[in-house]
Amino acid sequence: MSPHVDGRHPARRTAAAGVPLALIAALIAAGPAMGAPSGEARVVRTATLGDIPLGAFSNRLLPGTVADDRGVDLGGIGSDIYPTGRKGEFWTVTDRGPNGQIKVAGTKRRTFPVPGFDPAIVKIRVSGDTVKVLDAIPLTTSSGKPVTGLPDQQGRDEAPYDYNALTALSYNPNGLDTEGIVRASDGTFWLVDEYGPSLVHVSARGKVLTRYVPKGLNLTGTGYPVVDALPSVLLHRKINRGFEGLAHLPGGDLVLAVQSPLSLPDTATGEASRTTRLLRFSPKKKTVTAEYAYRFDPVNVVDPSEDDTSELKISSVVAVGGDQLLVEERTDKAARLQLVRLDSSSNILGSTWDDDTTSPSLEQLDDPAASGVPVLAKKPVVDLGTVAGVPGKIEGVARVDHDTLALINDNDFGMTDGAGAFDADGRLVDSGVETTVTYVRLPHRL
Repeated sequence: MSPHVDGRHPARRTAAAGVPLALIAALIAAGPAMGAPSGEARVVRTATLGDIPLGAFSNRLLPGTVADDRGVDLGGIGSDIYPTGRKGEFWTVTDRGPNGQIKVAGTKRRTFPVPGFDPAIVKIRVSGDTVKVLDAIPLTTSSGKPVTGLPDQQGRDEAPYDYNALTALSYNPNGLDTEGIVRASDGTFWLVDEYGPSLVHVSARGKVLTRYVPKGLNLTGTGYPVVDALPSVLLHRKINRGFEGLAHLPGGDLVLAVQSPLSLPDTATGEASRTTRLLRFSPKKKTVTAEYAYRFDPVNVVDPSEDDTSELKISSVVAVGGDQLLVEERTDKAARLQLVRLDSSSNILGSTWDDDTTSPSLEQLDDPAASGVPVLAKKPVVDLGTVAGVPGKIEGVARVDHDTLALINDNDFGMTDGAGAFDADGRLVDSGVETTVTYVRLPHRL
């Protein structure tokens, strides 16, 4: 992002405050990477989101929610991307907002420098080399109050602190760390959240209709209905590694991806495991109808520069016809797309592997298939880490047409971890990482 004084270019702040939201985005050129040999995936288009002051963006949606944005611009919309049905237009969703980590007395603390930020669904258009914001929908409780992105439960979620990690903030049971998004035929949205983890049904204007959580979560005090409808084994999700991917199958069912292996029976197991889970949810029945074991490739296959297995994540799942999915395996620097078919014979819902007292657990197995687990078969589609022009930390993937994908990255609102994320005046020291939508053409049809 551009350098700024007191957090902004004054001209940009004035413009943002005086024009409609759809006209806020600014032009920033980013040249496409062309010239790849025939038969290889290649970038054919790159578009960039310009600087939009986060306070102006948020307060236009819900006046008075952000008192001080600390020089942060709108970002984080790369949590997912979903086609609207019109050429070049997509629905995206922010995550919980600007956040980072600062070590205090040897312990990492989770910071929320703009605690009033409310997650939002953002409609964008790719126009030339620019990403334009067309509309934004704030996520609210039944009474229209912001849900915020603050953690839900003390003892289960990280304690929230202000930007310098010195002032503790309050938990909020309404808080959502939204990641995946799809839009239903009735105009409502489905989102997934990392905190619960949960599946969230949202009205066309952003009100939370129902939040589906694991059985036994005991989430109380919310301003919207909460239903215990997900397997209790999900209570063992890693911190900040709940649901991240969400797909909408042609028949109407949803597929939810747990970002990382569960910490079952303990944290060390989750850090070392390469087996995570996908769930199938029926909106008609309002229940989970299947669960699948998904096996990551070794971390140095996904990302040759990485040797830490805990860096493996699923960030996106995309329906590509029938019961087939594209699954994105990634680290923050590289990503690979795999094609899987949700075979009914691979359903482990309600089995011994869905019981958290089973020993060894699914996550402890070095070779789940050899132990009788029906692991989903997969087929490599593209190694995005080898495609010139693809940015890091791709969290959203959408199918544009039969051989083209749209990718969106999470720029973390321009934040970095550590005490140096903000200057002496409490203003953001921007990372310079932009939000981009990148079109990749594959050498074959999907």
